[in-house]
Amino acid sequence: MSHSYDHGGNIFTVARTLGVPPDQILDFSASINPLGMSSMVRKALICSLDDLIHYPDTSHKDLKLALAQFHSLPPAHFTIANGSTELIYNIPAMLAGSKALIISPSFSEYVRALNQHHWEARHFVLTPESNFSIDTETLKRTLDAGIDALFLCNPGNPNGMLYPQRVIEKIYSLCLSSGTFLVLDEAFMDFCEEASAKRMIVHSDNAIVLRSMTKFFGIPGLRLGYAISNATIAERLDAMGGPWSVNSLALAAGAAALKDVRHNKESLEYILQERRALVERLVQFKQLKLYPSSANYLLVEIKEGMTARELKERLLPFRILIRDCVSFMGLSDRFFRIAVRTAEENKRLLECLGRIFK
Repeated sequence: MSHSYDHGGNIFTVARTLGVPPDQILDFSASINPLGMSSMVRKALICSLDDLIHYPDTSHKDLKLALAQFHSLPPAHFTIANGSTELIYNIPAMLAGSKALIISPSFSEYVRALNQHHWEARHFVLTPESNFSIDTETLKRTLDAGIDALFLCNPGNPNGMLYPQRVIEKIYSLCLSSGTFLVLDEAFMDFCEEASAKRMIVHSDNAIVLRSMTKFFGIPGLRLGYAISNATIAERLDAMGGPWSVNSLALAAGAAALKDVRHNKESLEYILQERRALVERLVQFKQLKLYPSSANYLLVEIKEGMTARELKERLLPFRILIRDCVSFMGLSDRFFRIAVRTAEENKRLLECLGRIFK
């Protein structure tokens, strides 16, 4: 059974349609580190090629130790997976219950994963008018009505909104009092690590933090992610996956990525600088409205004239791909998301938008 997954990064299909090689398309639809993978990761991958003759290490020991050092937490609190998406698909099977609430607009895989395990997925829809803020009073009433699991992405995807720790603490305490399990997806938290709720959640019986290693570390094709939770949950989640869902190359790349302090610092500074520059230029378009973002992407609304899908079509001849957000719950057909890419690529996008909106 084939799925048509509606995500960013659908570059191979677009390249085939346009009849050009994928590397000739500027892909603003997937939010990947514009500086790419670290040279230490590249080296680790090459050095690990000969290990492919062996099965991967099912204990994931080296990567767990690297994560432990990186986060200053004991290794027993980490579960390694084939992208955080694998965890999203395993969590509903691990939890007791059948009703989930998703703070939306959000990542589409939550619903798909919940449906696969016969959970009922409901949405707590945030509005662009409120800048996607969460009304905790209304949320409390909704949770008290009997919700078994709450899915929240921070920073928000696709809006890039970073909920401060006190808001996350408040939501977590609401979950505790209503007996709701909190699934906190921090897939883009590497761009603002100091705001992570990992220290609060790591000892909880009632919550888990999901992390992705593909965005910030620039290796989405390898599929690597992890969870931070108490040791009991980590053990249970570990037992859910198949024995070799994470391959040797991904394990080696992950450990190397965490250790390249210099590349990680440069990436953060570069993305911050380029996001700022991109915002400064985009706010000059009177047809566009920008939403504040703490991640490596921006949510943009077209105020008048055309839909996001039409804009996407008009950018394709320039070999530029954006993510229209029509599939996100709570967003109209005028919203699109763009990744923060290199200075030169961002400039090219701005030039093309200038031609279209002139």
